[in-house]
Amino acid sequence: MISQRPQIAVNMLWCVPGNVGGSEEYFVRQLLGLAEIGAPFDVAVYAPRGFITAHPEVADVAKVVEAPSSCRNRELRVWLENTWLASRTSRAHVVHHGGGTMPNHGNRSTLLTVHDLQYLTFPEYFSRLKLAYLRNRVPSAVRRATVIAAPSEYVRSSIEHNFGINRSRTTVVRHGLEQEIGQGKTSERELRQRFNLGQSRILVMPAITHPHKNHQFILDLLAHQWRADDVKVVMVGGKGLADNAVQRQIVELGLSERVVRSGRVNAADRDGLIAIAEALVFPSMYEGFGAPVIEAMALGTPVITSNCASLPEVVGDAGLVLGLSGSEWSGALDQLRQQRHELVQRGRARAAQFSAAKSAEDLVHAYEKVLAAGRR
Repeated sequence: MISQRPQIAVNMLWCVPGNVGGSEEYFVRQLLGLAEIGAPFDVAVYAPRGFITAHPEVADVAKVVEAPSSCRNRELRVWLENTWLASRTSRAHVVHHGGGTMPNHGNRSTLLTVHDLQYLTFPEYFSRLKLAYLRNRVPSAVRRATVIAAPSEYVRSSIEHNFGINRSRTTVVRHGLEQEIGQGKTSERELRQRFNLGQSRILVMPAITHPHKNHQFILDLLAHQWRADDVKVVMVGGKGLADNAVQRQIVELGLSERVVRSGRVNAADRDGLIAIAEALVFPSMYEGFGAPVIEAMALGTPVITSNCASLPEVVGDAGLVLGLSGSEWSGALDQLRQQRHELVQRGRARAAQFSAAKSAEDLVHAYEKVLAAGRR
């Protein structure tokens, strides 16, 4: 029997496992959320070769079709979107392009997810080739999409302002956390032994070392305003464009004993490190959402974050949201200790608003907007 449910094709060819940061978890959690709420669609995911091995949990709840390539080469991925993907999704009721751009050819009933517009705010943090690509492809995709989804009101408003898009064509699909986050976390004893943390109080900063993540701000605090605090900062994440500068500053400021660089870790270690931390510190200069702050709240760890981009919107009154100056952050650890119980309670309540199920409900609304547009 042929299904009468709307057919949703999700283009995840851009999502090379382990290479695209938080947007990968954003989409995986949404897909799991669709299954959790029993969304009234038949979903097919089109992903790079190797995706099923990396995310068997997605293959358990949705049809996953792997491309004949790992899609690590952008030019090849774009070609596959315009040929292989276009031919396989021509009859879908909605094609959801999740990487911020859309191919020139294919089904025109589309939802486009734009994660952020960082390239407009900090163009200097992009290679000349990637910047040219984004400047050409993002505006084109936004103009052609039936509906545009953003992870926060901040990004939604930025899209509308920068590209002159009517609000009727945009929507917010919040990030969501799985119900079981933290349940399989690595034990404190194992983490302290493996990362040589001793009995020190711990701060965690989970972010790839890209310039906008602002690791150097935390290093300056450790060397000056937080010099007397007996804390170690665990920097979790891969190597980004500012990695050499970060490592050089650690040495120059004599912080080798106070900074632990774990590199990329699995979810169990990440959750465990956040859970044992006195605070998650997140001085980012730009975030389209900032999932680590919500993850920390769900794990019962208070958050100290910058007041930049989407972060004030996401954190609300559930964390310390501060301007990026040493004077504002100098007393943050003392303030956090005084308000810890209150911040933990507020954080857990805030995180409950960002479940995978609620994210999926937002996504269902976005798909329904596309479907409604097609009926007009």
